[in-house]
Amino acid sequence: MRADRRDFLKGSLAASTLMAFGDGTIPGFLASSAKAASDSAPSDKILVVIQLIGGNDGLNTVIPHGIDGYSKYRQALRISSAQVQTVTKEIGLHPRMSGMAKLHEAGQLSIIQGVGYPNPDRSHFRSMEIWETARTETGALETGWLGRTLDARIVKPGEDAPGLHIGGGSLPLGLRTKRTEVPSLENIEQYRLNADNRTSRDAIRDVAKMDRPGDDPLLGFLRRNSLAAYESSRRIEEMIKSSSESSDYPKLRLAKRLELIAKVIKAGFGTRIYYTSLDGFDTHANQLGVHENLLGELSDSVSAFHRDLTTAGQADRVAILAFSEFGRRVAENASRGTDHGSAAPVFVMGPVAKPGLVGDHPKFDDLDDGDLKHHTDFRNVYASILDDWMGVPSRDILGPGFSPLPLFKKA
Repeated sequence: MRADRRDFLKGSLAASTLMAFGDGTIPGFLASSAKAASDSAPSDKILVVIQLIGGNDGLNTVIPHGIDGYSKYRQALRISSAQVQTVTKEIGLHPRMSGMAKLHEAGQLSIIQGVGYPNPDRSHFRSMEIWETARTETGALETGWLGRTLDARIVKPGEDAPGLHIGGGSLPLGLRTKRTEVPSLENIEQYRLNADNRTSRDAIRDVAKMDRPGDDPLLGFLRRNSLAAYESSRRIEEMIKSSSESSDYPKLRLAKRLELIAKVIKAGFGTRIYYTSLDGFDTHANQLGVHENLLGELSDSVSAFHRDLTTAGQADRVAILAFSEFGRRVAENASRGTDHGSAAPVFVMGPVAKPGLVGDHPKFDDLDDGDLKHHTDFRNVYASILDDWMGVPSRDILGPGFSPLPLFKKA
């Protein structure tokens, strides 16, 4: 192998494979230029999913402080009526969720209570699998509910990548597809190519010329992807340079991920589904302080994201879904924490048709082995998003039997 070819492979392989795009595919996300949103504001609606990993304690998130039973089961972890962010006379948000409380006041927040699924599983892995695939049956689970949505071709082939995962680790099961390639990255700097390596246009073209019948498959892959990666890196870097240096986002990991999503949206990319996460909700011990910080991070990050999109004139086309794989037990444990439970609230934020509480709070006098009983299947929430927001028939993605909730105005 010639030295220039070897050096190019070393310099550009990471950039090409980083995108995790399948052989033979050059998505427009890499190849097409991003027009400024002010020049051509896209009309397609966008979904941003935030997964709260670890099992969020719903009772101390959407707090039934005025309902008999809360103070009985929560003593060390109890949050008083005087502290909560008021939603109704009996129910309020955690004190640290002032940003989301303001979204509620503005009619931009739906709180769906008592969400779960039949025969709940308290295993993190299994319950996440159920939520991410929208399948309760066991067996091979090849695609996620959003992956199937992407495979439904909500964005035409050749346009920008329809989905994008922002966060560390591997692609979430919820975004796993059969036909559509979804990039996954931690930060926008991953799109930059190293100028010290052989990543110039001339070097890329040299390698492209080497691709002849009988050449090795790796070179074919690089030929099809490297020019696009180079162009994407240059254009995204221009987008970063043209954006303001100052940021109104708090210095929080979730906020930075949402800020990146906002930049891509404002740049005019056609991506319609974004997926990110916030970890740390497995609060078995000393829950109060840890949970307070997590809910503050969620609320502050989401409110900054919404302000940013509002200023850019993009907020009306973006809905946010925040969910966790399960709630916690009704009774606190001896370690001032909570153990794995079942039903919990789900948040939908944006231009909702039904702000405030959706559904009744599960009853404290009708528990299932110490857990709240769900009354709303999470797939009914998904059906609302698919049918009434994304414009994708939910039956094709979820199967029959899941009617949408009145969260959005019907198209």
